[in-house]
Amino acid sequence: MPQASGAGRDETVEERADRQWQELIQEIRVAQTGVQILFGFLLTVAFTPVFRTLGQTDRTIYIVTVVLGSLATGALIGPVAFHRIVSGRKIKPEAVAWAARLTFTGLILLLATCTAALFLVLRVATHNAVVPWLVGGVLAWYLLCWFALPLWARIRYTEN
Repeated sequence: MPQASGAGRDETVEERADRQWQELIQEIRVAQTGVQILFGFLLTVAFTPVFRTLGQTDRTIYIVTVVLGSLATGALIGPVAFHRIVSGRKIKPEAVAWAARLTFTGLILLLATCTAALFLVLRVATHNAVVPWLVGGVLAWYLLCWFALPLWARIRYTEN
């Protein structure tokens, strides 16, 4: 059987795809849980008494946040549907690549959802001019944890 090149492991292309699929599914489980809890909470907000008192700007931020949460949920659940539809068709390496793209898109949408939700909550809770700065700081933290540090490690510790 053909061996995967540059993988640093003694595995076939199919074995590598199986391993990558399992790793991806574990990653998705973590992100899915977070986005589903956040999205579920967001869906309930429109039915609270406070929602009726919100101004148009806050309602617009809320709508954008709910749509972002819905899109993130779709992207993070997408790999499961993708796998189910293509299962048994002997295209697992391609399925892994597409699922990884959907997952990355879901993470970007989750980042936007978390940021927008925080912005809305802090606006409603404080009506303070410091809110955009606080949200910007949290966004910078997300970007550092989710993207900058992994990219730094990828560059620093890999040969390719």
